[in-house]
Amino acid sequence: MSSTSLPFNAPAIAGLKRVFRDAFTVRDIAESLISFDDLTPAELVHEFMLEKNLTVVGIRNSGSVCGFITLENLSRGTTCGDGMQPLDASHVIHDSASLVDLVLSLRQQQRLFVTVLGQVGGIVSRTDLLKPPVRMWLFGMITLIEMRLTKLIERLCPDDSWQEFLSPARIEKANELLNERRRRLQELSLLDCLQLSDKTQIVARHPPLRNLTRFASRRSMEEATKRLEKLRNNLTHSQDIVSSDWEAIVSLAENLEDILEGPTG
Repeated sequence: MSSTSLPFNAPAIAGLKRVFRDAFTVRDIAESLISFDDLTPAELVHEFMLEKNLTVVGIRNSGSVCGFITLENLSRGTTCGDGMQPLDASHVIHDSASLVDLVLSLRQQQRLFVTVLGQVGGIVSRTDLLKPPVRMWLFGMITLIEMRLTKLIERLCPDDSWQEFLSPARIEKANELLNERRRRLQELSLLDCLQLSDKTQIVARHPPLRNLTRFASRRSMEEATKRLEKLRNNLTHSQDIVSSDWEAIVSLAENLEDILEGPTG
């Protein structure tokens, strides 16, 4: 969301890049691909897929997976190879590919076949993005965005001058939270007690701040934040993020470079 730099030195930024680019890969969420020889009767494959609740299987020729077939393309009385769709580069992703590459590749299709040591041996789909590694990855990026917004506001709105951009009710809510946390001996500022939506509203309504982000208007930033908050809420409550938050997930993947390291504001 924001493109200013986080208050980290070069080694710390390099560490963040390793975490968000390399720590989680396709192999962490892919499933093994069930495959059949291309001469296997289609009826047998059809029955197996129904029994195992599969929608696609691999097709082998000379021992190697060379294509795939979906349940609806199987025709009784023929071999499963007759309805096979050959694999091409657009269908395949390496098991060491990053989650960024995976999300961006899944924009165009529902599933990809995974190569391991040069051979297709796995499958990954949008549904696999519901798994814990992806949820941790996404939640981490949202946390970094919120940290960046906080640092932006601290730098350009000293002495809590940001309060002019929030309603009295929101400020009162933050003060209540601050008092409760101080009662628990937590050393925090009033800014630390704001919600993500509050911080976004401050930045969106403060042109010098908003100019340090990728957003051209207040409305576009507020709309993006609504999608981001919805994604975070669904992550927190283990809800389906693929069917409801796909646009937000793709946006995070597309803007990972800005999230990790943007130009200095």
